[in-house]
Amino acid sequence: MTRKSALAPSTVPRIETRIFLVRGQKVLIDYDLAVLYAVQVKALNQAVKRNKKRFPPDFVFRLTAKENRNLKSQIVTTSSSHGGRRTVPYAFTEHGAIMAASVLNSPRAIEMSVFVVRAFVRLRDTLASHKALAARFAELERRLETHDKAIGDIIDAIRALVTPPERPARKIGFRLDAVSKPKMLVPARPCG
Repeated sequence: MTRKSALAPSTVPRIETRIFLVRGQKVLIDYDLAVLYAVQVKALNQAVKRNKKRFPPDFVFRLTAKENRNLKSQIVTTSSSHGGRRTVPYAFTEHGAIMAASVLNSPRAIEMSVFVVRAFVRLRDTLASHKALAARFAELERRLETHDKAIGDIIDAIRALVTPPERPARKIGFRLDAVSKPKMLVPARPCG
């Protein structure tokens, strides 16, 4: 890939959109780093190969075929049959991107490495604030669960006070079975 780009510092915040999460690490793909440093991808990768001792696995690693397919689906790149990339790209962590700038040792690479560091730092701060926000939402949800139960208990208590207790239904009127039959009066005997 021979595309070069003249990135001005005003366009640098877009670097953050090119940082991906791969294997739990935030990385820049070699193509994006090469464009940023205004070098060919081939030149960047050759510099990495010539300086293997400066690029341990936590600085740079080659993507697997599956990771590459996943990234292609995210960033919509062309397939190799249509002139796209034929090799699996390298992924540079923040430290790897800075090391690449020192290996390339061009004024452009050194200048842009500062912006790369700032982009990674902004991304890290953004992720940290999102984690804090997520934690606060989780706490609110926990509180709502206990509040909902407490409010439900209060509503049940109010209903119990407002609703009259159920009494057995009584019929209104005269009931014969409830009235005892009058006793027969026996005439009084004359005394005497």
